[in-house]
Amino acid sequence: MVSRRDFIKKIGGVGALTVSGMMATESFGAPMPLAPKNPHFAPKAKSVIFLYMDGGVSQVDSFDPKPLLKKLNGQKPKFKVDATVFNNNGNILQSPWEFKNYGQSGLPISDLFPHLGKVADDLCVLRSMTAFSPNHPNANYALHSGHVLSGRPSMGAWLTYGLGTDNQSLPGFVVLHGGQVPSGGMQCFTSGFLPANYQGSTVLPGSAPLFNVTPRERQEGLQIRKLKYLSQIDKRLMSKATHASALEAAVQNYELAYKMQSAIPEVVDLSKESEATKKLYGLDHRYKNTKQYAAQCLIARRMVERGVRFIELTINPGNGDRWDQHSNLKKGHENNAMAVDQPIGALIKDLKARGLLESTLIVFAGEFGRTPFAQGKNGRDHNPQGFSIWMAGGGIKGGTTYGSTDEFGYRVIENKMTVHDMHANMLHLMGIDHTKLTYRYGGRDVRLTDVHGEIIPEILA
Repeated sequence: MVSRRDFIKKIGGVGALTVSGMMATESFGAPMPLAPKNPHFAPKAKSVIFLYMDGGVSQVDSFDPKPLLKKLNGQKPKFKVDATVFNNNGNILQSPWEFKNYGQSGLPISDLFPHLGKVADDLCVLRSMTAFSPNHPNANYALHSGHVLSGRPSMGAWLTYGLGTDNQSLPGFVVLHGGQVPSGGMQCFTSGFLPANYQGSTVLPGSAPLFNVTPRERQEGLQIRKLKYLSQIDKRLMSKATHASALEAAVQNYELAYKMQSAIPEVVDLSKESEATKKLYGLDHRYKNTKQYAAQCLIARRMVERGVRFIELTINPGNGDRWDQHSNLKKGHENNAMAVDQPIGALIKDLKARGLLESTLIVFAGEFGRTPFAQGKNGRDHNPQGFSIWMAGGGIKGGTTYGSTDEFGYRVIENKMTVHDMHANMLHLMGIDHTKLTYRYGGRDVRLTDVHGEIIPEILA
């Protein structure tokens, strides 16, 4: 049997692959790098949609109502206040929004999210999340990779490393990028020390043409000649390099990129979606950021249909300052909520109507929460000590809450969770034992959850 590396050497690399047919590797018996792999046990979910709420949503203004804040509004905190990022700590600040109980479960959700209220019975709100750092970059790295330092593989990379993907013309890990580069940069989506095949592939919906997917060459022949030239370089390097696997991963990425030039434009083309579907998501909304996020959510559904394993959505920088309202909390949170509420509610309804919600895990999370007291007069500083995220679909028990913060929404007092627990349960629902998903690096078997992570039966259906 001819190995993939020998095959590439003999026929001249990626240029020959593209000319002779992109499926040539399979005919020679070499496995595709992202070929589906068997899970450790029967999964509840087949795909993950991670709704990354960059900046930190305020838990006491969204999913964790605290009536005492209204009663004590304007008074000095009588509890111990830890150092904050700016140490411009003011008085207790009540939520500008009212909470209502939604669905048969009576799940309380603030007026910021009326569309999420309509799917409340599908949500499991985890009110006891904590973060490892109060700083955006480090908290973002931890949210994605389980570690506060950059360079570790993102959860999407780990998941595709463990399971592969069902569509060999699309990446296993896709970032539908709203344009806001997170604090800490694009390292949040890296494959780290895993092979480069598992890197998050960034797609910018709404740009016509998709400049990071559409080839610059007007003639395919010109592109193939360039690829042949690259393959010649690869061939020389592979014959000498001690790290040929890294070069091979790069060649495989070239192949995937070539396939994506036809696959990605099709999946992001929403013209064939019904007018009712477009309206459901908010593609006709008066607010441009809602339109953009609506397109991201609809494309995420289309990617799930096509077997993409992990899809992450980021938000639009036009919302102001992400969810990071150190001042003017009301306007900032309202703009961000207006952008994401209707599209996310529609995504859940649409997946459910198509029979896909039960096999798709949706996770809504930011890197930390916000303080129950004001920063200055009308903002909130970072709070890593207790905040809310939620999950839905793929094996999650909807219409429930788990954990709790104190009466001010400041610190966790019951069932404390960390990102390790979040990652462990995400992997579990995808059929992976998080303690067994390892990669040999630096002389030890490394895993996404390090030596931590607990499965939480109470949140599982």
